[in-house]
Amino acid sequence: MSHDKSQLFRSAKKRLSLFLGLLMFTFGFLKFVNPTIDGWFHMQIQQSHLPHSAILMGKIAELTTGILFLLPWFGLWRAKWKGRILLTACSSLFVEMLVAAYVHLQPGVAPEVLPLGIKPPVIPVFVLLLDVMVAILVWRDSRITCPENAPEFVARSNS
Repeated sequence: MSHDKSQLFRSAKKRLSLFLGLLMFTFGFLKFVNPTIDGWFHMQIQQSHLPHSAILMGKIAELTTGILFLLPWFGLWRAKWKGRILLTACSSLFVEMLVAAYVHLQPGVAPEVLPLGIKPPVIPVFVLLLDVMVAILVWRDSRITCPENAPEFVARSNS
């Protein structure tokens, strides 16, 4: 891969992961401090018939995921660890957005308690797609910068 293309991938990976980190941390934080957003979140969980414990778990998961997306860019981490942290963040966000899409699809959840009042899971699916893009970029970059992580292919003989 050319140096310019590799640099472009790294730049996109950093910008997207910072965006997702700020997004998740901000909304997780707001659910703890803003009564309106917290009330909407409680209603989403209750109306989608998820367990009551999902309220606290969801808030903590959003904060943690946001921190995991931001952490690699605010420290002196080796490339291998940056990739591992970002892939963990991507995995966490993937699960969170699947749950968010599930909540949007529940008939009992009123549009008034959803972000921007949009009933179809447009926002969770969009964030999920960004998440997958970051995961792919991290995976590709880890294979370039840490060749010891790349799978080895052994040629088989026809004998």
